[in-house]
Amino acid sequence: MATDGILDDLDIAVLLPCYNEAATIADVVAGFKAALPGARIHVYDNNSTDGTALKAALAGATVTRERRQGKGHVVRRMFSDIDADIYIMADGDGTYDPEEAQDLIRTLLSEGADMVVGTRRGVTQDAGRQGHAFGNAIFNKLYRMIFGTGFSDIFSGYRAFSRRFAKSFPAVSGGFEIETEMSVHASRLKMPVSELELSYGRRPEGSHSKLSTYKDGAKILWMFAMLMKETRPFAFFGLISGVFLAASVGFMLPVLTDYVSTGLVPKLPTWILSMVLMMISFMIFTAGLILDSVARARAEQLRIHYLTLASVHQSRHQTLRRGIDGKAGQDKATGSKRRAA
Repeated sequence: MATDGILDDLDIAVLLPCYNEAATIADVVAGFKAALPGARIHVYDNNSTDGTALKAALAGATVTRERRQGKGHVVRRMFSDIDADIYIMADGDGTYDPEEAQDLIRTLLSEGADMVVGTRRGVTQDAGRQGHAFGNAIFNKLYRMIFGTGFSDIFSGYRAFSRRFAKSFPAVSGGFEIETEMSVHASRLKMPVSELELSYGRRPEGSHSKLSTYKDGAKILWMFAMLMKETRPFAFFGLISGVFLAASVGFMLPVLTDYVSTGLVPKLPTWILSMVLMMISFMIFTAGLILDSVARARAEQLRIHYLTLASVHQSRHQTLRRGIDGKAGQDKATGSKRRAA
């Protein structure tokens, strides 16, 4: 598949995190080499035991071993190791079409985005198992309730990134929750992002999903809670404060009712408990207010760092400028030699 001229001046890196994908990785590497002839293909092998690394290397990819188990560790290593203008991240299981990588890049460039998510067409029909499809729907709704409506498929592994996204992304997750963290990071820094609906295929014979419906689902829920605590502490601690306040009022009302009726407080321990719960509620609410100010300051610092990095358009302009200056220098040198002759 031929690339159009707009991609020729860009340094593109294709990043493929893999764990036991020997059945598919060679075809995936070959597909990206055909779709993006000028791109560098990097396969990060995460302790595979089935020859994934060898097959990727024989297919022409640069292979790196990441020994810390988990996709989050791999993504953190990839973004820190590789310098490029544009990053394409996909899975090594063959469920994403390499030919659609150009569409992701064109969208990234035309919309000036820092991340384009390839939303999966038909993912609810087969995400490996029906439990995965149901989990996708539930978690996407929960994400929109907590963090906003910027994304419709937070678990898609097919994405395009600008350099300033990759170099500003802290990547604290260890496993499959990493895609959720990417989405929250983009929303937190108010980055320009976009979505593009793409095809999503089934795994071929011999390839198996690494996801565990309940174990990974619990990890994702925990990550939602942690990300909410870090990015929206007022809402997070406000909910907890509300629970303690409701419990306090629940214990307090019967005691107040008895006091109004009889002028006595026959359940003094209950009244003390309700007061303690109310004090805890106020303390948690105050902590939420303070941490909200801290979180805003941290977001401002991250935003400032993000703005110091060159965008894709700036990188491309600098590349073109260097090419023009180099050609002008060659022409000047040639003219000088002619005059001397």
